[in-house]
Amino acid sequence: MIPVLVALALYLAAGWLHARPEARRFERWLPLPALALHVWVLSDHVFRGDAITIGVNEAVSLFAWQSALLLWALCWREPLRVLGAVVYPFAALALLMAFALPTPLSDVTAGDWKARTHIVLSLLSAGLLTLAAVHAGVLAMQERLLHDHRMTGLMRSLPALQTMERLLFQLIAIGFGLLSLTLLSGMWFIRDWLAQHLAHKTVLSITAWLIFAVLLWGRLRHGWRGRTAIRWTLAGYATLLLAYFGSKLILEQILGRHWS
Repeated sequence: MIPVLVALALYLAAGWLHARPEARRFERWLPLPALALHVWVLSDHVFRGDAITIGVNEAVSLFAWQSALLLWALCWREPLRVLGAVVYPFAALALLMAFALPTPLSDVTAGDWKARTHIVLSLLSAGLLTLAAVHAGVLAMQERLLHDHRMTGLMRSLPALQTMERLLFQLIAIGFGLLSLTLLSGMWFIRDWLAQHLAHKTVLSITAWLIFAVLLWGRLRHGWRGRTAIRWTLAGYATLLLAYFGSKLILEQILGRHWS
């Protein structure tokens, strides 16, 4: 319990500091021990003996940890500091949920390299696209406040709109590539997608992939930006969330089954 409380305190402190306009030297390192404690606590819930257990709460916590880790790494090169005001508190909440409400043991073995590959790719793509969705939300706020001439101190610390849009499409492009690999690896992992009740997840995942593909094509071909880019980003991410968590909720709460 103590590691969880320490991680929560560090995450919330990091989120509060990143919400302030002025940057402090030590805040760059503050999320690192929280990330280490997060993954240590979560590993006890996910890896139990030879099995991998990733229910809804564990999946949310892993997505949040992945997003927080990527944000911490990217902030050393790109001006994404303000995203920490959202990502780090969300990671704290996700860790608390996974710790307080663990999922029963599943039958996915850790020795299955195909399952491990699929899970790692899924986490990487989800983490980057989560960051992209948060970035799109901040970009929407920045655009609205600029239009209304009501920029706050925090918003003034953001890069120019053109830079924010460039960073958004960089996140989407990398996340789209990883999502493509995730879908391909799923072909190895899924033995019978009808018998495993995964038809709806497959359709929604492919739909999300198509939305991001169209968005990237629109950017390259027609220079899509601003509200168009934001709407397509959030639509693709919402579809991806529905594919993963909607499927998990149906399987675990209604059908009483588990999969990763």
